[in-house]
Amino acid sequence: MKIDEAKYKSDFGIEPENCRKLKAALEHALDIRKFEIELYWKRAAYFWTLIAAAFAGYFVILSAEHLADKKFLAFIVACVGFLFTFAWFQVNRGSKQWQENWENHVDILEDKVTGPLYKTILGRPPGDDFFERHVTGPGNISVSKTNQIVNLFTLCIWLVLAYFTLDVLGCGYPLSIKHITVGALTLVFCILILWKGRTHLGDHTHVANQRTTRVEN
Repeated sequence: MKIDEAKYKSDFGIEPENCRKLKAALEHALDIRKFEIELYWKRAAYFWTLIAAAFAGYFVILSAEHLADKKFLAFIVACVGFLFTFAWFQVNRGSKQWQENWENHVDILEDKVTGPLYKTILGRPPGDDFFERHVTGPGNISVSKTNQIVNLFTLCIWLVLAYFTLDVLGCGYPLSIKHITVGALTLVFCILILWKGRTHLGDHTHVANQRTTRVEN
């Protein structure tokens, strides 16, 4: 959605200048941005716990000696792990969107309160030492993008693990109706995440009015 810059400045007390309103808006934007970052890492810990449990379950199942149809069970776990990882990838993208939303608010609001503090990056000049410049020194690296690349790598690992439970190189036809069913369900729910897992950015007024009417009746 394109921002009407003049309306934004008027709504948030920038033009005409309203110091109290502007300062309050900036403080709220900074607080919510900090909250979004905290949520980002809590979600990462949550999904890593689920994914690590799925990895552990996969190898426990395959190492079991007296477990019937253990390769199919491992295939199910690989599909579950793939779905968890795909969901984590999408959640990371959503978290990044809301984090950037509040960062953009801070960018606009801060100038007349603190000056361009948040937008100004101070860094040491690059040294001549290769190891210091590229290994131990600071780098212009996005934490969230790095996490998303790790997500993609983990997705590929789950595909490989699922592939090796199918005995593709063994004798006989590797797939069965139950394999196809589990694989199809995994694909369907990945599509549902893409299709229905989006934030509603439309108007909520109609729903709010319905709730108000219901309470009054």
